[in-house]
Amino acid sequence: MQTYPYTLAIMVRKNTSDSARASVTETPGERLARLRKERGWTQVELAERVGITQTLLSDYERGRLRLNAEMIVRFANALETTTDELLQPNGARSPLRRKPSLRVQRRMEKIEKLPPHQQNYLLKTIDGFLKGVAG
Repeated sequence: MQTYPYTLAIMVRKNTSDSARASVTETPGERLARLRKERGWTQVELAERVGITQTLLSDYERGRLRLNAEMIVRFANALETTTDELLQPNGARSPLRRKPSLRVQRRMEKIEKLPPHQQNYLLKTIDGFLKGVAG
């Protein structure tokens, strides 16, 4: 029996879990949005890094505009990833060292500006909290 791409897509939807299906049917725009969110960035923040408007980024993420070669390279550079990761439809990802979200980074910068004794006190408090959560 010959299988056509449309039929294959239907068969995949019926035979896979939601998470597996998401990686198979993920569009380039959805991958772009996922990678942006994994880094804890807003659309405005990524748009500024790429040099476009937030509205234009939104159109790329929703699939209203197709990513051309130049934009794929610009997004990959801004997201500190490879163009392959943006283009691979099967979810085959290169290992990505997860970076702290922007919220966490901003807090860490504030903590680093504190005097050393206040940093130590705050870090002991955080360590105590984390022990309570893990235990």
